[in-house]
Amino acid sequence: YCTDRLTNYSFIRTLNSGNAEPIRVVVTGAAGQIAYSLLYSIAKGDVFGKDQPIILILLDIPPMLPVLDGVVMELQDCALPLLREVIPTDKVEVGFKDIDAAILVGSMPRKEGMERKDLLKANVAIFKTQGSALDKYAKKTVKVLVVGNPANTNCLIASKSAPSIPKENFSCLTRLDHNRACSQVAMRCGVSSDSVKNVIIWGNHSSTQYPDVHHAKVNVHGSEMAAYDAVKDDAWLRGNFISTVQQRGAAVIKARKLSSAMSAAKAICDHMRDIWFGTKEGEFISMGVYAGGNSYGIPEDLIYSFPVQIKNKTWKMVDGLAINDFSRAKMDATAAELVEERDTALDFLSQ
Repeated sequence: YCTDRLTNYSFIRTLNSGNAEPIRVVVTGAAGQIAYSLLYSIAKGDVFGKDQPIILILLDIPPMLPVLDGVVMELQDCALPLLREVIPTDKVEVGFKDIDAAILVGSMPRKEGMERKDLLKANVAIFKTQGSALDKYAKKTVKVLVVGNPANTNCLIASKSAPSIPKENFSCLTRLDHNRACSQVAMRCGVSSDSVKNVIIWGNHSSTQYPDVHHAKVNVHGSEMAAYDAVKDDAWLRGNFISTVQQRGAAVIKARKLSSAMSAAKAICDHMRDIWFGTKEGEFISMGVYAGGNSYGIPEDLIYSFPVQIKNKTWKMVDGLAINDFSRAKMDATAAELVEERDTALDFLSQ
């Protein structure tokens, strides 16, 4: 009887994935190295579910179209049953048409000698265009994840340029920082990374971000304890731990001569999967979200990384966590950087 039930279940599952309506997912900067690490995981069902057929739209700039053709060939050659169609394009009206999820990886990278405000100006133009296209062509239920840096401010500009899509549908990636923080604590305690939960990344996805473990828990030999008790090294947690997580991206570039791609792609998958399927009971994760109505005294009109829990594809900020003076100063410093970025970006937006 049990085996019959199992066989039936897998048969029904196959039937369902045959019948399920494909979702449309766009990845921008699709010819780049993060996308190259990301697309396979999405197409094989690691993000939106093992029963969910997918139409993948790959958007990039015109000079990258020949490279995109190669990516399309490889995706075809993976022979993935859930991947119903791959559409390469350089046109936003094709890229954003009726989409369910948008992963905005493409942005103007910082070039040598480029000032931060020049970088902001170039990216305001890109994310204004993409936000307007989302507004015009995407489903109003679309979930938008901004990865391209400066991610928080790019996300804010995209959201402001798409007034008909709820602000709550926009988020930016700080899950990579979150995963880095989890991993550092796990290595320090000699446990696996899934034994660490409820670390928080506050603020900007930049070197001012604040990785906070005051509310984190570590499972050591089957018993759960506060991270500070598990690590037993307050000086490290308030010093090198924070700077290691803040500077990790730069350290990878220095070593690889390329920016984080594998780990960034994994974090994107974690972030989107949690939006789609929710967070575990009693756990929270970090993502950059609209700060309106927050209980932590953070200026409202920002995309700021907070601890969130997700249910029914809707995030909710975790309220009421005690914030000590050490944390307060770090949370305010990263907020100040975001306010400055936002004000510069909004000047460009209104030009």
